[in-house]
Amino acid sequence: MGINDANGTQDGETLLARHAEALALFGERVHAVRADQWDEPTPCSEWSVRELVNHLTAEQLWVPDLVTEGATVAEVGDAFDGDVLGKRPVAAWDTAARAARAAFAAPGALERTVWLSYGQTPAVAYCAQMTTDAVVHAWDLSRAIGAPERLPEALVAFALDEVTPYAAGLSESGLFAPPIEPPPGDSHQARLLALLGRRA
Repeated sequence: MGINDANGTQDGETLLARHAEALALFGERVHAVRADQWDEPTPCSEWSVRELVNHLTAEQLWVPDLVTEGATVAEVGDAFDGDVLGKRPVAAWDTAARAARAAFAAPGALERTVWLSYGQTPAVAYCAQMTTDAVVHAWDLSRAIGAPERLPEALVAFALDEVTPYAAGLSESGLFAPPIEPPPGDSHQARLLALLGRRA
């Protein structure tokens, strides 16, 4: 797709479209969580449904500070540690997702450099990573709550293109299981999930 290695208008527009679609997809799943499902397990073995949604919500809360304000990780500190969902988890997600989308979509935002935990990173790369994270965790949440697990093909293709170059090293971070052999066939979704240690 060339999104990560060029900052052309079309690439930026495509990236923002995929980002918005990924947030909307995850948001649909959040809205589908029943009251009795928040403590259910997810494919992310360390997280319940609530903890998974909390993780994604906290990630969105970081975006305005890093992208709009130019803050460093150290400056933000522990502002978004712990529970950020409160008593209204769905509303908390919606608010955080709107703010993150607005921050990336602001004029010139994708041309900036942001400070992440591993150093300075182009905002386009940060946005692509956040998009991919939302896509994959939408599948996790779908499986956890019994929602449809088939992901939109455009989002799957985007995430697969984004994650393939560095998938082998993701398990070293401790945040992903090691890649597994994908099932027979040539499903892009199955390949994406297998790269991230998930069995479809």
